[in-house]
Amino acid sequence: MCRSFQRSVEVVGKKWSAAVLLAAMRGARRFVDYRARIPGISNHLLSQRLRELEGHRLLERLVVPTTPVQITYRPTEQGASLMRVLHPLIEWSAKNEDMDT
Repeated sequence: MCRSFQRSVEVVGKKWSAAVLLAAMRGARRFVDYRARIPGISNHLLSQRLRELEGHRLLERLVVPTTPVQITYRPTEQGASLMRVLHPLIEWSAKNEDMDT
């Protein structure tokens, strides 16, 4: 149990991972949508986090056969269940924004 908890915390705690998951839950689908919802993240790091979260089965990558081809990402059920668990932390952080000062 402790090992799986530690692995989960490391995945979510990695820089920008939680922001990418939150953007996915708020409707981001295409790369440009994620960029618009996550100010400050570089293209390289966003690509890396999308691939990592897909590898952890938290996001699903879909190839839309259009011209040009579109790549979309959406939360898996596992990713959505993780965000439901993190939602109280999101609410707490919004209420306690001043803790950095």
